[in-house]
Amino acid sequence: MDMSGAIEALGALAQETRLRGFRLLVEAAPEGLPAGELARRLGIPANTLSGHLAILVRAGLAAQRREGRVIHCTADLGGLRALLDFLLRDCCGGQPDTCAPLLDRLLPLAACCPAEGDRA
Repeated sequence: MDMSGAIEALGALAQETRLRGFRLLVEAAPEGLPAGELARRLGIPANTLSGHLAILVRAGLAAQRREGRVIHCTADLGGLRALLDFLLRDCCGGQPDTCAPLLDRLLPLAACCPAEGDRA
């Protein structure tokens, strides 16, 4: 991810409804949620959700697919991984001891969401 991609992703998350929705999709990963259920959990109308999802999709943080008459929403974990990689690439000036508390907190996430190349 480059600077402009990171800015777009962070901008997409810099709004309460989108951030809450994205977190719900991450919790529901990898299966995701039907759009109607996501709207219900967020307490917003479906047309409002549609606009928020479009911003998350454009930022590479969410995806949608049609299953019959239902739109199914998922977090794009590859996009999340790319954003985290961009933010942490030069973490602590190469001093692993300084980064250890942060990395310890993130390592359980790496186990649940392996990178494409890590999957067997």
